[in-house]
Amino acid sequence: MKVQIPRGTQDILPEAVKTWHWIEEKIKEVTKQYRYEEIRTPIFEHTEIFARGVGDTTDIVQKEMYTFEDRGGRSITLRPEGTAAVVRSYVENKMYGLADQPVKLYYLGPMFRYERPQQGRFRQFVQFGVEALGAKNPAIDAEVIALAMDIYRSVGLTNLELIINSLGDLESRLSHREALINHFKPNIHEFCEDCQNRLEKNPLRILDCKKDRNHDLMKTAPSILDYLNEESKAYFEKVCHYLDALEIPYTVDPTLVRGLDYYNHTAFEIVSNAEGFGAITTLCGGGRYDGLVEEFGGPVTPGIGFAFSIERLIAALEAENIKPEYTDELDVYIATIGEKAEDYSVGLLKKLRNEGYSCDRDYIGRKMKAQLKSADRLKAKFVLLLGDDELEKGLVQIKNMETGEQEEIPLNNIIEHMGKLLSI
Repeated sequence: MKVQIPRGTQDILPEAVKTWHWIEEKIKEVTKQYRYEEIRTPIFEHTEIFARGVGDTTDIVQKEMYTFEDRGGRSITLRPEGTAAVVRSYVENKMYGLADQPVKLYYLGPMFRYERPQQGRFRQFVQFGVEALGAKNPAIDAEVIALAMDIYRSVGLTNLELIINSLGDLESRLSHREALINHFKPNIHEFCEDCQNRLEKNPLRILDCKKDRNHDLMKTAPSILDYLNEESKAYFEKVCHYLDALEIPYTVDPTLVRGLDYYNHTAFEIVSNAEGFGAITTLCGGGRYDGLVEEFGGPVTPGIGFAFSIERLIAALEAENIKPEYTDELDVYIATIGEKAEDYSVGLLKKLRNEGYSCDRDYIGRKMKAQLKSADRLKAKFVLLLGDDELEKGLVQIKNMETGEQEEIPLNNIIEHMGKLLSI
């Protein structure tokens, strides 16, 4: 039997995991500065959560969800995105009753979508996302965008572009919806089947179609910005004003609609313009979703958030040739000669680890020369050279791997002595 990984998934090997840990630490640092707290929701939910929350006209719901029936006959779906589950938890746990609003949350975990695998895009991927629930204020929109930009900057990305748009409130969207239907209807037969189905259900989604994006009617489609009422226009202008105050450059793109049905008012994407990043340049997407909490049975509660995949972030780092900066030095390596010395090293290793030192030793019976080479590969700071003869005399040799210098000290003084050496 040939054993291999399922298509669209990946093994993240130990060396690569170090990059993931570095990114996760950067994320935690920034979210702490912004006072966003982590929330963890189940990997699977009732299918209705995503059908209602994400929108039944989206590609995610129609084509990409991993859905199955459990033994109780319930329809269960592996989560394809994070917002719907977070909002479900917000309502179910009555977080709208907390004294401090908005409730500012972030999540980080695996998501699942059945789509065509490509660079930085997998069927199982890790998504980081932020949700701020309980405030309808242009300042929180700007804060959420700034948080995303700060995470990308914290890992060293520079070739970034922020693209924003307003989808307006319900009144604005209804006016724009009618204009879109009138625009596309006479020639809708020239569009793909998905667009034909969306014409009456959600014509805004036609603008997000990948197959027909080069159709002439796309270029002349009515702009949502021309249909914003005064309130929506003022809200968007304020968001832009705050972005200016934060010194975050942006481009307004009236065709930006995002791929989820729940967005209104502010919508945004962050793209990478790095050479060689690929045809799909989007790194991050988000927006405001007032009305989603009510959809799940909660009170009237505004919300805004964004999400991005860690895999796409790593691809952007590679495109800009950014190497993560982290240390992986080994404090102490114990090299032994003789059975008694090897037996003694087991307890010594434990004592050193109890002091908080990173330690290792040989387990496959290599000669001393090979053990020293292993210590060098592992970037050990010090090697303890211990043989049966030294053990009998109560001594141990300490080798400084950077300078090559060696010294001999009493074995019963090794913990205290290593503390002095490693504190320098």
